[in-house]
Amino acid sequence: MTFVKISEQPSLYDGLEKKSVHELLTDINTEDHKVADAVQKAIPQIERLVTQIVPRMKKGGRVFYMGAGTSGRMGVLDASELPPTFGVPPTMVIGLIAGGDTALRNAVENAEDDTAQGWADLQEFGINDKDTVIGIAASGTTPYVIGALHESRAHGILTGCITSNPDSPMAAESDVPIEMVVGPEFVTGSSRMKSGTGQKMILNMISTSVMIQMGRVKGNRMVNMQLTNKKLVDRGTRMIVDELGLDYDHAQRLLLTHGSVRLAVEAYREGDK
Repeated sequence: MTFVKISEQPSLYDGLEKKSVHELLTDINTEDHKVADAVQKAIPQIERLVTQIVPRMKKGGRVFYMGAGTSGRMGVLDASELPPTFGVPPTMVIGLIAGGDTALRNAVENAEDDTAQGWADLQEFGINDKDTVIGIAASGTTPYVIGALHESRAHGILTGCITSNPDSPMAAESDVPIEMVVGPEFVTGSSRMKSGTGQKMILNMISTSVMIQMGRVKGNRMVNMQLTNKKLVDRGTRMIVDELGLDYDHAQRLLLTHGSVRLAVEAYREGDK
């Protein structure tokens, strides 16, 4: 089967420079509507990956996101949001980007073309067979990611990927490939648009469902969130008010004493009034 990069196909729109602002925004929005449908079609693949991650993580395994450019940034973004949201250590889900942290803000020339560097980056974290490596690349052809997935799989490590093209070289190196086919980008080849949006949606789905399965949510609430600002302290206090029926000041004292909603509620029920 011939591999075709749908993500690099010509845009369905032309003469963009001649369009009004309203036309541009409307057309971009029309294309964005296609993303959720593409993600929906990938749910069986996403489910397969999540159900294999959870038992590994319960044994102490970690998840590594790997990508270059926009894809790498999406992985780092999702990983960085999990500790404050779910109260987990930053070592549980780790985002790696070709070119290192410099590449978060600036393009690093040729970084994504190094086939060996991805595996070298993973080895710095002592990667093992309880871990999971998820490659992210709209094209499905990024050497940095493919090399890391190939070596990970050879070492018995679960591999997955998120790509915008079916039957890609990256998918061939993945135990669970997630193929989210969003079609040509509004600006031809600009995968920071629909592909990036879809990657963000899928990463949210993976990490949120894993964290819920790991017991980091109760009901529908972030009972383990870090209290890093006044907004979050207020949110946590109101959770305790709702859960225990206490007045606001009492609930806030409990929260600040114990550091999280979950610990405050447990302590109160054990007799710490």
